[in-house]
Amino acid sequence: MATVKVVELISKVQTLLQDTTNVRWPVVELQGWLNDSYREVVNLRPDANTQTATFTCAAGARQVLTTGITNATRLVEVIRNVSATSDKRAVRLIDRRMLDEQRRTWYDEAQVATVQHYMFDPRVPKEFLVYPPATTAAQLELSYAAIPAGHQLTETQLLNQATADVISVDDSFANAILDYILYRAYSKDAEYAANAQRAVAHYQAFQSSLGVTAQTNAASQPGAA
Repeated sequence: MATVKVVELISKVQTLLQDTTNVRWPVVELQGWLNDSYREVVNLRPDANTQTATFTCAAGARQVLTTGITNATRLVEVIRNVSATSDKRAVRLIDRRMLDEQRRTWYDEAQVATVQHYMFDPRVPKEFLVYPPATTAAQLELSYAAIPAGHQLTETQLLNQATADVISVDDSFANAILDYILYRAYSKDAEYAANAQRAVAHYQAFQSSLGVTAQTNAASQPGAA
């Protein structure tokens, strides 16, 4: 749950930058880096903003997640059939290679409204395959990672501590976001060696705070559980 206010976070950044009067780093610029941080956080930790939706299938086996869900960055899981003409059964994840070996022409099989299985390749995170191939009447309940909406506050609002807007991800990511904004701020003055070092240190702290490892995406993709 998010309770940390945008203005409170930006105020902390100003204090750490020793720029409480917005001389070097305007608050609207800091807000832009806050918005950028959401994209970086979700790229590294898809679970930071996971949502559930009803997805209407395209005809055939291949489904493109962003066709119906424009802010999706990767599939997390296909859960079940939900269309009125389906039997509402759960959809199971399988290995495409196994299906390819056993039913090599499955891509051209008759299209149906009830999907039995889905297949996911982490190298193509915004797409998945379904079996049997779907009709346009097929609808699936699924979960996905999404980029949170950015903030569009004015300078006056950002300087007003009464502005109620909160950050767009859980409070547990607030410290990581703080380090990301500081990384971008010091990168602006990276021609100074000390600031370049500070930028690197804050980006490393950002990654460490997110627990970034080689297994990050693996822990958030279909089949990880």
